Amino acid sequence: MRVGVLTGGGDCPGLNAVIRALTLALLQRVPGVQVLGIERGFLGLIEGHLRALDAATVRGLVDEGGTILGTHNRANPFDYQGRDASAEAMAVARREGLEALVAIGGDGTLTLAARFAALGLPVVGVPKTIDNDIEGNERSFGFDSAVAVVADALTRLRTTAASHRRVMVVETMGRDAGWIALEGGLAGGADAILIPERPWRLEALAAHLHQRMDAQGHALVCVAAGARLDDGDQHWQALPDGVARLGGVGQALVQALGARWPEVEVRATVLGHLQRGGSPTAFDRVLSTRFGVAAAEAVERGEFGHTVALQGDRCVLVPLSTVAGQNRRVPPNHELVRCAQALGALPG
Repeated sequence: MRVGVLTGGGDCPGLNAVIRALTLALLQRVPGVQVLGIERGFLGLIEGHLRALDAATVRGLVDEGGTILGTHNRANPFDYQGRDASAEAMAVARREGLEALVAIGGDGTLTLAARFAALGLPVVGVPKTIDNDIEGNERSFGFDSAVAVVADALTRLRTTAASHRRVMVVETMGRDAGWIALEGGLAGGADAILIPERPWRLEALAAHLHQRMDAQGHALVCVAAGARLDDGDQHWQALPDGVARLGGVGQALVQALGARWPEVEVRATVLGHLQRGGSPTAFDRVLSTRFGVAAAEAVERGEFGHTVALQGDRCVLVPLSTVAGQNRRVPPNHELVRCAQALGALPG
């Protein structure tokens, strides 16, 4: 049996741990199996860039950040450079004799995986995103590592904020989901947390921060990239190639708060790709390993057209068709929301 594996979309801590666990479990459980790594996500499937993976290649990867296979977040085979290249990708899969494909990635990668499954390619998905926004999955690997970066940044910025009597704003990733900012803000002791699901009114936020400044001499704000004030829009930044991405809300808050509060210095820190880099936390190493083994077991059983997911601290299989195109956002009455409200860090 020949099994291909690719990592698509953005990088994140834990990808290599999944590759390691998947490869070792397949070699252990499936007699005669050959595991082929597809380089740079679906781009490698279009262009035919594959290489063999064996135990010696993957054994030391459990704590290594990034992905040894490389990744790509703009190689959609169904719309590649203005054309449909899915037939080329399927031809590569047939030429290489792939009897299964394990696609590790976020909502975009899993949506593409569902489309290839509909074309007849036996696919198993593995959910990957620091944003923690995969439908049907309670926790994605990479998320815990990103939260740890946010918490550490807030902890460090608290001392400089206190020294200078400043309001410090930390902008996190997360797109349209507020999980990173919410959990990271709680872990780092933020005085105010802004997430896309629960907008603040600017005047209420300013009053709240004013109160925190009076009480402790400084204030910390943790804001998700996709957050907005309830009287404004999300903030977007244009990339050199013309693509727009969420970002800039931290600096917008600096300007908005500074205009209403000129006597207080407000500074912003954008964590950006720091949240994606480095070694995974112990939690993410274990979760990645569990997902990799669960994907190998699904391949062994021939349960294709599904993605691995964590539900109730158990690895289960969820149909790719129910995940494709979906986005898991913070529910209005989630326990973390109630915790943040009880601490005064979220609007009631």
